[in-house]
Amino acid sequence: MAFRVLVYTRTTGYRHDSIPAAVEAVRALGRDHGFEADATEDPAVLEAPLDRYAAVVFLSTSGEVLTPPGRDRLAAHVEDGGGFVGVHAAACTEYDWPHYGELLGARFARHPDLQPGRVLVEDHGHPATRHLPPVWELTDEWYDFRSNPREADHVRVLASADETSYEGGGMGADHPLVWCREQGAGRVFYTALGHTAQAYEDPDFRGHLLGGILWAARESPAGAPDRGH
Repeated sequence: MAFRVLVYTRTTGYRHDSIPAAVEAVRALGRDHGFEADATEDPAVLEAPLDRYAAVVFLSTSGEVLTPPGRDRLAAHVEDGGGFVGVHAAACTEYDWPHYGELLGARFARHPDLQPGRVLVEDHGHPATRHLPPVWELTDEWYDFRSNPREADHVRVLASADETSYEGGGMGADHPLVWCREQGAGRVFYTALGHTAQAYEDPDFRGHLLGGILWAARESPAGAPDRGH
C-alpha cells in the first residue's frame, strides 16, 4: 500500500515562485516511487490528526504558518515517529515558536544574490546524497543560518556550501546546507536548496528531494520499509 505525505506551502512572508513546480515535482515523485502527496495551504489541516501521513513536508513555507493547535500536532507527530522534511524557505518559518528552530536544527539568517556555486557532499551514505557527485554544481541562494547546525543536537550534516565558489557567503569554511536529525521517535531532514523552479526539473535535485522524503518517512521506493540510516 502506498504511503502518504502532506506537503504544506503556506506563506505569510516571502513567497517563492517555484512553489507550484515544487508541489508538482513531489506529486510526480510519488507517482513514480509509491507514495501519494496531499498539498495544502490551510493551517486547519495541521490541526487535525497527522497519523495518516508518514511525513510532513514544509515546502518553502515562510513566516508564521501554524496555529497553536497546529504546532502541538506537528510536534507530537514527530515525537511519535512521524517524519518532517523542510525544503529551502522552511528555515524562514515559525520564528516565534522556539521548538521549531530546535526541530529543524537552524534558522535562516540571510542569503546573497542567486548565483551558481558548489555543494560539497560530505556523506554519501544517505538516500538524499548517495547519487550525487562529491562536488555538485548548481544555482541557488546559498542560505546562511543564524547558527551552525553542526553544533545542534543529533545533527548529521550531509552537504555543505563551498563559499569560495560564489560571492557573499557569510558562514565561512564550515557552511552546512543539508542535514538530518532524530527528534523523539521521528526523523527530520532539511535541505536549503530548491529556490528556483528549474531545480525541480533537475534529476539530481529531484533524487535529492526524494531521498530526503523517503528517509524521513522510513520508507523506500514502492513502499518497502526503510530500517536503515
